[in-house]
This record gives sequence, structure tokens and C-alpha cells, in this order.
Amino acid sequence: MLHAVVMAGGSGTRFWPESRADRPKQLLALVGAQSLIEDTVNRLEGLVPSDRTLVVTAARLESAVRRQLPQLPASQIIGEPCKRDTAPCIGLAALLVSRDDPDATLVVMPSDHAISPGDEFRRAVSKAAQLIEQSPDRIVTFGIRPTHPAESFGYIERGAPLGEPGTFAVARFREKPPLAVAQEYLAAGNFYWNSGIFIWKARTILAALERLEPEMYGHLKAIAAAAGSSDFAAAFAREFASIRGKSIDYAVMEKATNVAMIEAPFTWDDVGSWHAIARLRGNDAAGNTICGKHLGLNTERTIVRTSDDHLVVTLGMKDCIVVHTPNATLVANRGDEESIRQIVRLLEERGWNEYL
Repeated sequence: MLHAVVMAGGSGTRFWPESRADRPKQLLALVGAQSLIEDTVNRLEGLVPSDRTLVVTAARLESAVRRQLPQLPASQIIGEPCKRDTAPCIGLAALLVSRDDPDATLVVMPSDHAISPGDEFRRAVSKAAQLIEQSPDRIVTFGIRPTHPAESFGYIERGAPLGEPGTFAVARFREKPPLAVAQEYLAAGNFYWNSGIFIWKARTILAALERLEPEMYGHLKAIAAAAGSSDFAAAFAREFASIRGKSIDYAVMEKATNVAMIEAPFTWDDVGSWHAIARLRGNDAAGNTICGKHLGLNTERTIVRTSDDHLVVTLGMKDCIVVHTPNATLVANRGDEESIRQIVRLLEERGWNEYL
């Protein structure tokens, strides 16, 4: 059967001051009326039922996730005791799902992507699941045809076609490139953005982790063995903290051989920064992206995010980001967006936890 694993443990620091420790970006309505995690789970409707949808988040976010996803059984939301990146998250989810369905196929996805239309996404996942049934040891991912030379996305180098329309072998996964290399990728025409969405048999990814990351796999097995017992919470905290964190790309994907890529028939954005809001919400005639009550004069190419009951006025501003929240306001140059993470680190150093 097809199961879904939604990874929801990120902190979203580049969306400060709206994204906070107890309400990170996946819990925010940045793109539409619903939060990103609500959109992600709702996108699965008709494809994967709620009792086969597993959400893995941070322990401190469990209650907030449950409030946003009341359609999921409580047992389907797992809170990690500490952050250890995506490989342990995926491995543990695969082990837990395998207890009841040893032949499970998993679609694994982040909780903070913007994807549309939903029908095309569901059709693409169904097609990927069929490819897995034809070759159970295969890994399938989606490649997004790039529209600009993005430095913030990983890339997939397309290999030979596999017979099915829009389906190719993966030649290689590439890390986030500098601008000049991203421009080369765009010009070459055989590079795609890495969507970070994977479809595989649970046993396939578990076998890969057992072979490539045996120490990590041992800790995950110990956690899964304690599931359903009174010792589970203690085992989870002890064993998970002992894992050396690693992304699934580094742990498995860069070494995997039988990987297929489907050219995504849907639009995709990883909603990684305030620039993504401009891409997704669009601009006015002056190139401004406005969310909330705003009055602008001589304002161009500026992103403003506020509430409907708090007026933000901008005068003579160009290429800026202005984000207002009840206890903190950000005013930044759009070119300095990556430095927002530095702000979060400085707040931590100063002990200004009320702003984190």
C-alpha cells in the first residue's frame, strides 16, 4: 500500500520575525489561507488516507501540528526529541510503517513546499508508485524544470530516458551551485531542480541505510523495537540523541544507483525565503509584493508583510523587505536576505528569547 511521510521538523529561520521557534514556517499561512503543512497534507486527499499519513516533527511542535491536522490520528504524528536532519527522520518513519505493512511504498515529502495543481501532483505520485511496483528496488524522485538559475536549490542531472514519457535515469545529484554554475545548468537543458520528494519501498530505503549508515540504522532499530511499549519515550530520547545527523541526500541519494526521475507536471517552490513569497504571490505594477495593510509612496520591488489591522507605510524604499509582527519588525535589503539567519543567531547570543 502507499503511505505518506511528511517531514515537518524545520525551523524556517529565514522567515524571521514571522517564523518563530514555536511556530516555524510550515505552520504559517505564507502562500494562501492555510498553513504550508495543512496544504501538504490536504494535497494527499484521495491518494493516501489519513491513517496512512505519518507526520514527523519536532517534539515541541507536536501539539501545534495536531491542532492544525485534526484529521490525522494522534498516533500518526511523531515528535523527534532533537534535530538530526532528514535521514534519521526518514529511516525511523520507514521502520514504523513497516511494522504493519512490510511491503509499504512511501512517498516522502517536506511539509513546506508550494505545489499546484493538486490533481497533477497526485497523478505524478501514482505514476511513480507504479514505477516502483515494476521495479521494487528502484527509487523515484521528481525533477522540476528550472525557470531561472537558482542558487538556493539542489539540482538533478538527467540521464537516459527510461521508456515512460517524461521519465529518466538520474545521472547525478548536484549540490546548490554558485550563480555561474547554475547559469551553466540552465543553459545545458538537462538539469532539474531537486524537489526533495521521494518514492520508494520502505524496505529499499531501510536496506540502503543499513548498508551505508549502519550506526544510524542500529539506533533507529532500537527505537522502533520499543514502539508501543512503556519504554518508548526513553528509548526514543536516548537513541535518537546518539545519532549523528545527516541529510538523506548525503546518506543515500548521492550513492544510490537505481534512481529514476519524473519530470514534474506540477509547479513547485520550496518556499525557502521571503523571495519565494514574491514569486508565489506576484507583484504589483511597481514590483512590490504586499501582504496586509500598506500605503506606499515611491516604493519599488519591496516585499511588505503585515496584518490587516496594522498599517505599514513605506516612503522612498527600493528592493527592501519589511515584515511586521506584534513584538518585532524586520526592515532589510532584499540582497541581504540570507543574513536573516545571522539575526536569529545574534538574538540567541543576547538571550533575547522572547523574539525567537
